[in-house]
Amino acid sequence: MTNAVDFGREVCGDFGAANGREWLVTNGLGGYASGTVDGSLTRCYHGLLIAALEPPGGRTLLLVKFDETCTYLDASYALATNRWSSGAIDPRGYLNLERFYLDGTTPVWHFAFAGALVEKRLTMQLGANATLVRYRVLRALAPVRFDLRAIVDRRDHNGVTRAGELPEVELREGAVAVRYAGAPQSLFLRCERGTATAAAEWFRDYDLVRERERGLPDREDHVHAADLTFSLVVGESVHVWAGTGDLPAIEPAAIFEARATHEAALLAAASEPAREWPQLVLAADQFIVDRRSVEVPDGKTVIAGYHWFTDWGRDTAISLPGLAIVTGRRDIARSILETFARYVDGGMLPNVFPDRGQVPEYNTADAALWYVEAVRSYVTAFGPDAAFDVLYEACSAIVEGYRRGTRYHIGMDSADALIFAGEPGAQLTWMDAKIDEWVVTPRIGKPVEINALWYNALTVLAHLSQLRGVAGSAYQTLAARVRESFARYVLPAGRGLADVLDGPSGDDRTLRPNQIFAVALPHAVLEGVTAREIVDTCLRHFVTSHGLRTLAASDPHYSGTYGGSRETRDAAYHRGTAWPWLLGPFASAYARVYRDPQTARSFLEPLLNSLRSYGLGSLAEIADGDAPFAWKGTIAQAWSVAEFLRASCALAENRASEPSRP
Repeated sequence: MTNAVDFGREVCGDFGAANGREWLVTNGLGGYASGTVDGSLTRCYHGLLIAALEPPGGRTLLLVKFDETCTYLDASYALATNRWSSGAIDPRGYLNLERFYLDGTTPVWHFAFAGALVEKRLTMQLGANATLVRYRVLRALAPVRFDLRAIVDRRDHNGVTRAGELPEVELREGAVAVRYAGAPQSLFLRCERGTATAAAEWFRDYDLVRERERGLPDREDHVHAADLTFSLVVGESVHVWAGTGDLPAIEPAAIFEARATHEAALLAAASEPAREWPQLVLAADQFIVDRRSVEVPDGKTVIAGYHWFTDWGRDTAISLPGLAIVTGRRDIARSILETFARYVDGGMLPNVFPDRGQVPEYNTADAALWYVEAVRSYVTAFGPDAAFDVLYEACSAIVEGYRRGTRYHIGMDSADALIFAGEPGAQLTWMDAKIDEWVVTPRIGKPVEINALWYNALTVLAHLSQLRGVAGSAYQTLAARVRESFARYVLPAGRGLADVLDGPSGDDRTLRPNQIFAVALPHAVLEGVTAREIVDTCLRHFVTSHGLRTLAASDPHYSGTYGGSRETRDAAYHRGTAWPWLLGPFASAYARVYRDPQTARSFLEPLLNSLRSYGLGSLAEIADGDAPFAWKGTIAQAWSVAEFLRASCALAENRASEPSRP
């Protein structure tokens, strides 16, 4: 596999370049490890063990980092890097960092000093809240002594810690146990060889520069809990294990081997077009995690993005085709669809599953309609199977719930068969930013993409009904009414589509990219000249190298830069910020109206820059709407990865099916 992420000193030795690139490792439970190339902390989400104590939620920072120093030929060399709130950078281990690369999703560091070469690699145990770090001497004239400071914490991964009561640090049977008062679980550290010494003291004022950019608390204190010391000669290695329970029964090396075997199987299962982007096939797996229940003991769900998102109904439904279907993971796709079928209520799916296991929130008008499209994608790829009846009943309940009416005034207007949604103070579409009581992009009425999805869902259910051997003509008739009524969205002079019809102040003709779904969905509600005009409108006003803007730059409310306080960020979130995932639907629509999959694919290719420049090996959540379209938001977003894979694979298949041109 070509290594998409592999840096030498041109990045590793440049503090700004190394500090701005972040890696991610996940455990399949919702837990993760993440940090920067140089090892300095820039976010509250950085740590070597963020455990999902209530999978997939309850994510808790336990092990922050190891600050390593090597002693070789009577001289000391730092491997760690820290930036402090004073502005000081100390130690400066990045100056000894010769190479950083991803071996699959496993981050690997090579440090070079005085002719010696030391390797560090890190992984998480799949299905466990445990992290494993391996140190190895690749080249040396004499033994190399390693001194590791274990820096720990215990807090929600969204917060910050200020110095207070110290934890209890206990040495027992070669392990270090770190216990916090009132906490049910301890952190255990164990090194294969060497010595461990307790050292409970506060290290104060780490500088979290990325949190400062987001207008959030930017100073943090952590505990130096223990020191681990060992020596290695050339060819030797040692594993340091951190977890919430006893040591695993398997050998530490087998944990790395299990990760490599798992990733090889992922690549082997992926469709041929998907294998063109192996790093993204592996990235897709990072979002798929357990959501077990009595009804579905092997249930799966999708983490919407790392670091701060949980599993969202909308994001899961949109992402499923790209994450699990084009990657050939039939069992995973079925498990996710069956899991979410259990949550259909009043025709709706929950949008948010809170991080600490509270009651899910049914506050979305589009998640359920996207679910119907995900079922269509699954049945198209794999055919009706043992899950078909459950999936069909879920889709039928969704359509009937929308037809009759459900929460938040979501329901079909009998006059035109279009879906109305919304009430004051609620934001139900994917443009869901809300600041206290201010809904930033109010869309009460009949949003354009909701009704494009409604038409698609009716057409899908008509087909599914035929597969089940029941009449689907009523859904076809209703879809025909929706198609006829949808003409009301079309603006004169080829200016695209209105964004919302029949709102509190009438029709909202704001230029937004939501109109692309009228052409991009498998059952497109518009075609011909009008469809091409929509694509051209989006091309002219919204397309950037890193996503579609959420508002035309000519609009007086346009905001082309995302950053600052929460209020400033949320105000820009859907008023100009570019979203990579929207390039998937746009590329699909472009290929449909212009019959040119090769050009359509060119709109997606710049997204691959994110693999090496922001969240390493993955695709970011958002980007600035203004050039140079800097990456922002989460470092890894499920629907960004999923839509790239889905659209790219579809375009590759379309291109392959075209007759050769002279």
